[in-house]
Amino acid sequence: MVRSGHDQVSEFMSKLEHPLKQEIEEVRSIILGVHPEISEHIKWNAPSYCYQGEDRLTFHLRGKDHFQLVFHCGAKVKERAEGNPLLEDHTGLLQWKGNDRAIARFTDMEDVMAKKRQLTEVIIKWLDAASS
Repeated sequence: MVRSGHDQVSEFMSKLEHPLKQEIEEVRSIILGVHPEISEHIKWNAPSYCYQGEDRLTFHLRGKDHFQLVFHCGAKVKERAEGNPLLEDHTGLLQWKGNDRAIARFTDMEDVMAKKRQLTEVIIKWLDAASS
């Protein structure tokens, strides 16, 4: 029997040993609350989130004093115009790693809650821009 992506992530999270597990669960909840078409599964040994059949967000959980949420345009690199980032981030939340890849970094629950509104806004914009 094939397990759903949600079941995969729930099992992964139940076994996860990370000092910021509660914060990771909060960001997971924020992501899933942004749009009803967002689905989750495990990819690259971490929770990953799809929109319209493409991976768009993936946790990076290797740090012990922080974790990151990677914003990307899927597993396959797509050609984009050089220079300009995929979207304008007026929140200052994103650290750009290329014009179509960025990260958001979180250090504790206070940090997650302080960035919740900006995170929601950036995810909505990212899903729209990456799907265009």
